Amino acid sequence: MRKVVSVEARPEYRLFLVFDDGTQGEVSIADRLFGSMFEPLKDIDLFERVQIDPYGAVYWPNDADLAPDALYQVLSKS
Repeated sequence: MRKVVSVEARPEYRLFLVFDDGTQGEVSIADRLFGSMFEPLKDIDLFERVQIDPYGAVYWPNDADLAPDALYQVLSKS
């Protein structure tokens, strides 16, 4: 399983990701901003507080998270 080693919040709810194998690119999560975990990320200040956990997953202070393997797959298809 690949790990995210770098993440940067970008405009329009996009994330710039770098993985441990050097794969990198942008992923939009704008279409995922619904429900009790992800809707709060519409607040730009919260969205920009994105981090990486020790397992290489992307997460936010409200405990919303995105699995690195799913993000890697999205980048591989683009």
